[in-house]
Amino acid sequence: MKILVKKYIKKESTSGIILIFATIAALILNNSFLSEYYTSILETQITFKVGHILDIDKPLILWINDGLMAIFFLLIGLEIKREVIAGHLSTPSKIALPAIAALGGMIVPAFIYFIFNYGDDYSLQGWAIPTATDIAFALGILSLLGRRIPVSLKIFLMALAIFDDLGAILIIAFFYTNDLSFHAISLAGLCILMLVVLNRFKVTRLGFYWILGILLWVFVLKSGVHATLAGIIVAFCIPLHAVNEKRKLISPAKSLQHHIHYWVAFYILPLFAFVNAGVDLNNVSIDKMSNPVALGIIFGLFIGKQLGVFAFSYLAIKYNIAKLPKCATLAQLYGVSVLTGIGFTMSLFIDSLAFENSHQFFYTDKLGILIGSFLSGLLGYLILRFVKGKRRCAI
Repeated sequence: MKILVKKYIKKESTSGIILIFATIAALILNNSFLSEYYTSILETQITFKVGHILDIDKPLILWINDGLMAIFFLLIGLEIKREVIAGHLSTPSKIALPAIAALGGMIVPAFIYFIFNYGDDYSLQGWAIPTATDIAFALGILSLLGRRIPVSLKIFLMALAIFDDLGAILIIAFFYTNDLSFHAISLAGLCILMLVVLNRFKVTRLGFYWILGILLWVFVLKSGVHATLAGIIVAFCIPLHAVNEKRKLISPAKSLQHHIHYWVAFYILPLFAFVNAGVDLNNVSIDKMSNPVALGIIFGLFIGKQLGVFAFSYLAIKYNIAKLPKCATLAQLYGVSVLTGIGFTMSLFIDSLAFENSHQFFYTDKLGILIGSFLSGLLGYLILRFVKGKRRCAI
């Protein structure tokens, strides 16, 4: 199990470094003479049509946000399922601390954003933006600290991020759903029923799940519910354990997770960052950055996340609801709490749902995500770099 965790952390850490380069490239392109080409590529219309039955016409950026990110959510679903059934979230004692910490990390940032934007119904749509954590970036920073950080803290951060992602899934499902098409929902329901049947009969051929998953994605897209949720549904329907034709015990879910993790970490997430992080800095000023949306996001991520995660964790430990991760100190737990303010990709994703057009904020909403994430990453690194860990403790 420890070997699998180290491999996961290494892959996520490398992905975080690639995300940084993708973000820098997007910022450079959109603030140079190539800005027009960058924008035109993102707005390129791509149409998929099947006679009079199906017609999907979207710009490239939405194919990435609605399409490729569904695969990202498929990976999240597979990780949640595996950890809950047979991993780090399989017992109440393992669940307690990261679950409580994640709850605090969603409530406090949302409350801070609400305070800044109270009275403006449209701006309040972005309340969930500072509640997210980018696990790839956070683990990338932890990897820079090497053996200074106990493995238990890295596992805590991974588990917290899983609950954080689960919270984001529920938020998207309940708060970012458009006008519903019951015809499309009915067809989506039929696909889900067929997926459940495959699961009950322990079907191991992943091709069947891919076919039904693509159909489900189309119907969910047309229904008004955000299409990425199709990835979660498919993940929950793929068997974790099954017996193949040769009577050999296999794990279809684990196999699929292993294969798509590489594509998500090194291609899908960097591509998502590249098309969404290209903030136009030409029209940004200190005066415009002082708008309530930008301030709510910055303070929500930088102050709200660390305050919520650490305060809820501390109270849980103090009242014996949960235990401090092995070989870790409270100071190190605080440093990791600060790192949860790195919202980046998940915050950008929720931002794209909350505000379909960032032009009205002069991209200060996206810049607020970058600033809040940067400050959280920098402070978290400095704290963990200079605080002392426990001596004589095998990490």
